[in-house]
Amino acid sequence: MQPFTHDKKARLAGDPDPRQLLERILRVDHAGEYGAKRIYEGQLAVLKQAPSTPTIRHMAKQEQEHLDAFSRLLPQRQVRPTLLSPLWHVGGFAMGAATALLGEKAAMACTEAVEEVIDAHYTRQIEALGESEPELRELIEKFRADEIEHRDTARAEGAHEAPAYDLLSRGIKAITRGAIWLSERV
Repeated sequence: MQPFTHDKKARLAGDPDPRQLLERILRVDHAGEYGAKRIYEGQLAVLKQAPSTPTIRHMAKQEQEHLDAFSRLLPQRQVRPTLLSPLWHVGGFAMGAATALLGEKAAMACTEAVEEVIDAHYTRQIEALGESEPELRELIEKFRADEIEHRDTARAEGAHEAPAYDLLSRGIKAITRGAIWLSERV
């Protein structure tokens, strides 16, 4: 991979330098894929043999592939993972299990909300990378397509029919945005 240069725009005071930006991208994406894996593990622990189980297993398998890719990139690029991994370990599983306890539609609402935030997050990263990190950008574009597929699948599986959908969706989106912000920095 070429060195990261962040060629999209001039940096402003307070903006991370190119190395810091690369570290944030890799750290937060690793953390996010780990959190997604744990959400699906929580859902599967509760839903076990529900009709949505094969769908959730498929999405979980893709998240594991994403996590494996970022797990390889961190040491290659000499980036440490977030220090918040223990929190995402517990919190991701709890979010998955809690939404699954509300039913399959709520589990799908969780997936939809998380993936909607991740779609926007990955889009911003792709724009920030520009042409300076073509391999990383391509990897994120592929993973973004998978996340969009997960969001669309969740919608098709009735996410909007979940109990208290609007409240659930807003809450999960806020938690996801907060986790992104923290994981980039800690």
